[in-house]
Amino acid sequence: MPNRIVPILKVLIHLLCAAPFAWLVYLYESGALALNSDPVNFITHFTGDWALWILLVDLAITPVRRLTQALSLLIRFRRLVGLWAFFYATLHLATYVFLFSGYDVPSAVAGLKAGHLGVLWTQFMLVWPTMWGDILKRRFIQVGFAAWVMLLALAVTSPQAVLRAMGGKNWQRLHWLIYPAAWLGITHYWWMVKPGVMAPAKVTLALSVLLLARVVYWAMKKVRTRRAAVKLAV
Repeated sequence: MPNRIVPILKVLIHLLCAAPFAWLVYLYESGALALNSDPVNFITHFTGDWALWILLVDLAITPVRRLTQALSLLIRFRRLVGLWAFFYATLHLATYVFLFSGYDVPSAVAGLKAGHLGVLWTQFMLVWPTMWGDILKRRFIQVGFAAWVMLLALAVTSPQAVLRAMGGKNWQRLHWLIYPAAWLGITHYWWMVKPGVMAPAKVTLALSVLLLARVVYWAMKKVRTRRAAVKLAV
């Protein structure tokens, strides 16, 4: 893969990852979203699904690039794809905060138009007791929020300047959080749907395959290292 096509591919990835959000905006602007039997539930599942699928694509980059040297440049898109996964995860969380919790969005917007920035915090504090109660009694919210916090840590530390400041090894250790974040996200999905609903099975299978590929690669690397050590000893 020649370096000159990397900028073109980055633009293409941006467009592809932004397409679901653009579609959601179109549904809202056209009035089609309002015709849905439960618009808030639709937005919740839509943003959550895309957060998981884009996160899985991000996790797939490393094993896919190892298949052939020609795909080695794929690693340059991992940060970009990961940030889009965080974007949809944040939209998913925002759906709960601003639409499910009872947050008075019209009053907040009116306050902003009047120049009162503090209205955002005021409205948040009004619904915080309800949100805190949900967090304490609903385990799917607990694991979902934990997954989002992990993705936040990865997003904040994704710039090259932060990598240099942290050091490669420390940065790499932190970014292993992407795996528990993915598992917690899928656990959030399973615990959120009704018993018997198998919608999360696809993402669960996909993540299991990606993790298995990681284990197989690790095992093969160990075998190659031992064989090299034996040859040197001989």
